[in-house]
Amino acid sequence: MLTIASFLLFTALVALIAYFKTKNDDLGTESGYFLAGRSLSWYVIAGSLFLTNISAEQLAGLNANAFRNGANVMAWEATSALTLIVLAFVFLPRYLKAGITTVPQFLEKRFGKKMRITASFIFLYAIVIGFLPFVLYAGAITLGKLFDVSGLLGISEGASIWLMTITLGVVGGIYAVFGGLKAVAVSDTVNGVGLLIAGLLVPIIGLYILGDSSVLDGVRTLVAEAPDRLNAPGLSSDSNIPWHGLISGVLIINLFYWCTNQAIVQRVFAGRNLAESQKGVLAAAAMKILGVFMLVLPGIIAWQLYQDGLLQIPMKQSDGVSTGIINADMSYPILVREILPGWMTGFFGAAMFGAILSSFNSGVNSLSTVVSLDIYKQIIKPEASDRETVRIGRLFGTFTIILCIIIAPYIATADSLYTLMRTIMAVINVPIFAVILLGVISKRAPSSAAFAGLGFGMVFFYTTHFAMGDDLGFVKVHWLNLVGINLVLMLAIMGVIRWLRPLPEPVVIQYTRDVDITPWKHAELASWIIIFGFLSLYLVLSPLGITSESGSIVKALSVVVLILAVLIAAVRLIRNRSSSIPDSSKLIPGRS
Repeated sequence: MLTIASFLLFTALVALIAYFKTKNDDLGTESGYFLAGRSLSWYVIAGSLFLTNISAEQLAGLNANAFRNGANVMAWEATSALTLIVLAFVFLPRYLKAGITTVPQFLEKRFGKKMRITASFIFLYAIVIGFLPFVLYAGAITLGKLFDVSGLLGISEGASIWLMTITLGVVGGIYAVFGGLKAVAVSDTVNGVGLLIAGLLVPIIGLYILGDSSVLDGVRTLVAEAPDRLNAPGLSSDSNIPWHGLISGVLIINLFYWCTNQAIVQRVFAGRNLAESQKGVLAAAAMKILGVFMLVLPGIIAWQLYQDGLLQIPMKQSDGVSTGIINADMSYPILVREILPGWMTGFFGAAMFGAILSSFNSGVNSLSTVVSLDIYKQIIKPEASDRETVRIGRLFGTFTIILCIIIAPYIATADSLYTLMRTIMAVINVPIFAVILLGVISKRAPSSAAFAGLGFGMVFFYTTHFAMGDDLGFVKVHWLNLVGINLVLMLAIMGVIRWLRPLPEPVVIQYTRDVDITPWKHAELASWIIIFGFLSLYLVLSPLGITSESGSIVKALSVVVLILAVLIAAVRLIRNRSSSIPDSSKLIPGRS
């Protein structure tokens, strides 16, 4: 009873706060509905970025990967902090200077209308096929196991997944379709606080149980009995994410996700000014470092409890018959259900419910924005009024919700939820990122270079990964290495075309003055603190730190300080040299 009561209380509180914060907003205009009137403060941006990303497919999926493979999988989470720094300093100033509402709109300013429309349809694929169904499915299995829906209602596991999928889709759709971006962002912030508290309690209580009523003894147990599970860098040949895959794949995919993914960057477009958006982005980066303790550590704890016979994880089923393969996707929700007291389970469930809704309704809202502004108003009816554009966005959002509810339960046959989602997205995310990167670094690259790189990149990854199974004929490579190879080949192709057929005049994106683009004065200091946290996390969870007898935390942190000092010195040297070299673009007309 306490579980249900705490769940309903927190869920109702979030809904009430979102209602009172948005009830007087004008949702009939494009800016009001799609960009919250460009009024979001830094803490709302940070909370919305954090919760849009941290949902059930992250909590259940990444912890399931940690259950299988250990701390090595934290690369997805930890490197996000670095790519958010890139967003704050490289992409965000250009986006806000251009006064855009969508990423395809930026591509139009750089490469023309055809590229805007092409990118819009690619984003539709990314959100409808590669994102939203995974959010619903992961949410359905997590909440279904957390509250034991099948046992409570006396229905099968499959029926409970369908029931929870429909419930999440409908409730999430109400926020996205009727509330607009501000309702989504406000509810994200409140839910984010709840999820951060509840999410960090899970590993603390898990370690307490593992250490027989002592958190420190729980840590010692993991270090003593499973040091290989705590190794983060991916130095062994059988690592889920090898160190070279982290550099050539994970970082690149995260650059797309955090810097160019419409579902993410729409929040920073809605900031009051550049400084406020940078604060929000860097606060979210700090939260991503902290997020490792709720997205990876519980999976490792669940694995150790399972090894000790203290946690029961079911086997995967196929046509009602056990496959003999542990269903790692169930490890996190079962861990939460077993270790949290009833009232706390309800609170956690409410926070999780909010996180799932956040990711889902953020995706739906972004999809509606792209369809309304980049497709309907560009192709079908350019003269459409603001209210008509918003109405089309709501209608398409409703259609998308129904489609995703139908697709989501069929993901159950996948071997790894999280890896499947990443590989599906890799077909389009790296090509899109490469095109946007070209638009940022070259002012004279023609649209033909962008189209050639985009087409090649999608065909190359689909063929080499899905058709050839990562086998290039002369060598078999990790799929993450394919991501890096793909980016290099695309940039090479686009670079050759830019060299052969440069634009006669450089493209200059004008400052629209929609928002103030004065940067935050403490942004650089905040970035160095985040980099220190990233390096510390990786080296402490390495043979230099706690995963070998010869290592220690003191030794790991000493190396961190040394690396950081070298990086700061190198940045200052480059900056001083750059300031002493004349700008050639000012000396040679048209040069870029």
